Amino acid sequence: MKYALSEAALPRGFRFSATACGLKKTGALDLALLSSDVPASAAAVFTQNLVVAPPVVVSKENLRASGGRMRAVIVNAGNANCATGPAGRAASLKTVEETARRLVCHPHEVLVCSTGVIGVPLPLEKILRALSGVTRNRRPSGRSFAEFSLAICTTDTRPKTATTFFKMAGKRIHLVGCAKGAGMIHPNLATTLAFVATDAAISPSLLQKTLRDVAARTFNCISVDGDTSTNDTLLVLANGQAGAPAIKAGTSAHRAFAKALEEVCHSLALQIVADGEGAQRVIEIEVRRAKSEGDARRIAQTIATSPLVKTAFAGGDPNWGRIFAAAGRSGVKFDPHRVDIQLAGIPVLRRGQPLDFNERAASNRLLEKQVQVVVDLHAGRESTRFWTCDFTAEYVRINASYRT
Repeated sequence: MKYALSEAALPRGFRFSATACGLKKTGALDLALLSSDVPASAAAVFTQNLVVAPPVVVSKENLRASGGRMRAVIVNAGNANCATGPAGRAASLKTVEETARRLVCHPHEVLVCSTGVIGVPLPLEKILRALSGVTRNRRPSGRSFAEFSLAICTTDTRPKTATTFFKMAGKRIHLVGCAKGAGMIHPNLATTLAFVATDAAISPSLLQKTLRDVAARTFNCISVDGDTSTNDTLLVLANGQAGAPAIKAGTSAHRAFAKALEEVCHSLALQIVADGEGAQRVIEIEVRRAKSEGDARRIAQTIATSPLVKTAFAGGDPNWGRIFAAAGRSGVKFDPHRVDIQLAGIPVLRRGQPLDFNERAASNRLLEKQVQVVVDLHAGRESTRFWTCDFTAEYVRINASYRT
């Protein structure tokens, strides 16, 4: 995976821009535009929260109306435009309409995303005033992409970006992605704002299926705090400008594309966990030998969202009992007398019985930046991995004063 951004790593036919329109109190970049020079195949997954923001509704409608062929996405940060009544929907529609007019495309070919505080009217006039500049200043450059990645952030301490490529029919196919997210992160489709652009040629239907499969193993396997936002959107645009043949289902090219897309999404998802609000370390929870993948995921997710488990990791406390108890309350049926647990490579439980281990050495390992937990049920053949972070007092401080 490449993290250093260069223009050579960007997919052909995409342009990026960002500006400060005044939504963020700090005056930082807060309005961003990603556009394709030609109509691109589009696929997206959205939040499953019943409280859903108008930008998500409008984007879903446009994706359907366009048949999955899009030209651009306009994103604002600093205001979620959620729970804002009819004016919120009108603001999203007007943003799409004005962006499309300046890009000389149909409004149905533009997606709109918002992120920030819920329940505050969106200052639409600030966005409309900035649209002229943000559309005019689009560039196919690494710097413009970096600014786009920064503009979508809210409580993030840093942008999240990832790039990769694969070869097909003598052509190099590029993928580049960015994401924002540090709080309100939990698997329920997307769990953040994330955007991936690629110059691969692929149909909207196959792209949608591929994205759903990839999201299930990446963005749907992370949690910071157990909360799912009202604005979550994960979007992929594929414009075919690499000049390679169209990717077909079941081919080696499709497998290579799916692997590359998963590489980018996996990197972005783990960067979100690492930048979780107040987080000090990333915790990988692996549940082995469950009866079903669903059982394994449910146990892993229960452990990952347990405040007691997460606070123990914050202090480097090898309190394996909290992990064992979380698995037991997950709702999955298993035999506790067959369970093994390892913390950071140290066996602490075997066949349901505690083992002697050096607690100081274990504590030191738990204070590292990356920590692995393995829970072996000895009940079947299915396994899964899930990623979370520790839960610190800094998380409370950030969210206790988010609006004030």
